Amino acid sequence: MTTSMRPARLLLRSLRRGVLSTVSVQFPGFPFGSALPYTVDPYGRPLILISNLAAHTQNIQADPRVSLCATQDDVLAGARVTLVGEASLVDDDVVARNRYLHVFPEALAYASFGDFHLYRIEPQGGHYIGGFGDIRTFEREAYLVKPCSLNEREADIVAHMNADHMPALRDFCQHFHRVDTDKVEMLTIDCDGFDVRADERILRMEFVEPVTDAGSARTQLITLAREARTESRRL
Repeated sequence: MTTSMRPARLLLRSLRRGVLSTVSVQFPGFPFGSALPYTVDPYGRPLILISNLAAHTQNIQADPRVSLCATQDDVLAGARVTLVGEASLVDDDVVARNRYLHVFPEALAYASFGDFHLYRIEPQGGHYIGGFGDIRTFEREAYLVKPCSLNEREADIVAHMNADHMPALRDFCQHFHRVDTDKVEMLTIDCDGFDVRADERILRMEFVEPVTDAGSARTQLITLAREARTESRRL
């Protein structure tokens, strides 16, 4: 049985900044590293918005093989993950495009330019370091999320939470990240958790265990809301 690599997926979802390595055209045979923002789709596949003028885009067009490395602030002692795979153009994927722009609304100006395009990295495997003694190499099957009905309900759930549960979203920010916020908005939800914009910060909240449908997501959201509300009453 394949061991789940959810920890690697959780880490990649939470960081949103990393180093993309491509096979250099200008310097044949050498890797080319670029620091850039990314987000992750419901299945665990990174999404990047890049310009045709950039060296990394030209490299991808010549050879789609890439790696994406993301690490916590302490690059020596913190957790980190490297994902390897192939990058492909997904401009016509409206769901993927909307997910990227929900997380990075400032990118809308760039997305409207003709030379910026959305790419998705299809993972083939990777390497995860969770801390001392926790070092694992994994294949795609252990990392990727299988299709589930939750993904089809994401927009409905996000809209419902933003319309009817703003106090709970504020409680989540305080409980999980010790952040007090005036303006709060759920951005995404997936099997592993959800993203919330608290004023100008994006905060990631994790489910205790993966969910696969709207019903199980609702159950975990209620449990987390009760936990957060109970703590807020104690403070």
